[in-house]
Amino acid sequence: MGKSKRIGILTSGGDCSGLNAAIRSVVHCASGKGWEVLGIRQATVGLMARPPEYTKLEIEQVDPLLTAGGTMLGTTNKGDPFAFPMPDGSLCDRSEDIIAGYHQLGLDALIGIGGDGSLAILRRLAQQGGINLVGIPKTIDNDIGITEHAVGFDTAVNIATEALDRLHFTAASHSRVIILEVMGRDAGHIAIAAGIAGGADVILIPEIPYDMDQICYKIKHRQEQGKNYCLIIVSEAVRTQDGECVRLTNRAGESRYGGIGQYLADQISDRIGAETRVTVLGHLQRGGTASPLDRLVAAAFGVAAVNLIDEGKYDHMVAWQNRQVFTIPIAEAIAQYRAVNPEDTLVKTARGLGIYLGD
Repeated sequence: MGKSKRIGILTSGGDCSGLNAAIRSVVHCASGKGWEVLGIRQATVGLMARPPEYTKLEIEQVDPLLTAGGTMLGTTNKGDPFAFPMPDGSLCDRSEDIIAGYHQLGLDALIGIGGDGSLAILRRLAQQGGINLVGIPKTIDNDIGITEHAVGFDTAVNIATEALDRLHFTAASHSRVIILEVMGRDAGHIAIAAGIAGGADVILIPEIPYDMDQICYKIKHRQEQGKNYCLIIVSEAVRTQDGECVRLTNRAGESRYGGIGQYLADQISDRIGAETRVTVLGHLQRGGTASPLDRLVAAAFGVAAVNLIDEGKYDHMVAWQNRQVFTIPIAEAIAQYRAVNPEDTLVKTARGLGIYLGD
């Protein structure tokens, strides 16, 4: 057995199912090597605190959390550490505080679980402060270009599919058009996967323009065939016909995607008088028990990340392709954004099934 190591692990960005499975995997594999694992609280915010906020992770502590949603360590998707918001409203570069926290804990390496934005920030910190970083990809949007699976995506698709399964019956019972609005920051992977699996009649994603007249034609054509209802699934990032982004702003002035489902419902109702209802899944897609695939991928990623540290192969991310884990430099991994390609297999599948996609 090699020299004992002390490694840190943190989760950054939005939560998703499968994070605890990845943490558990890291602890199991590292403990088998005689290493110590420190769980950093609230992402990089935990390293800013003095003393740094962490929990020493033991197998007995993480084992029961295999199926638990969210992250036992907490996370944050606010506050760029290079321009961190202060109480007086000013912005302050807190990067050196984070770097100092890493070294104060005596860490030999840090495993960061995050999406492309989080991994980009963590890599910048690592390059600046001599942090031995290894990345694990997680995002329900599945938009990190180099990996076929990111932790959290499969569970989100399962939840959206189940929602469509349930909405079928209400739509048919009341002869309604029901629109399901799902997450998808700038990519429509959740919408197209769940739409096919859940039997949607219309799938709208940001990568493919649509025509309201054609959507209305689809609804009326189904009615003429004796099908008295229609299911539409739409990614939150889809724009209006005029190309406007639909967003909601709260009292604090924070803006986020939301409202495209209602926009479509109003358009359909005004044009053809169809009774229309909207369901917005929102954060339901992030929570709950991780699917078996997300648990398997998270487990494989956790073991691979620990092995990278054992090899001294830093500044790399683990990824999934061709039914196996491989590793790639973080810079290369996050350089490619993975939107839905109009020639992708799932797009061709949807068209072959007669689902209206917009083109």
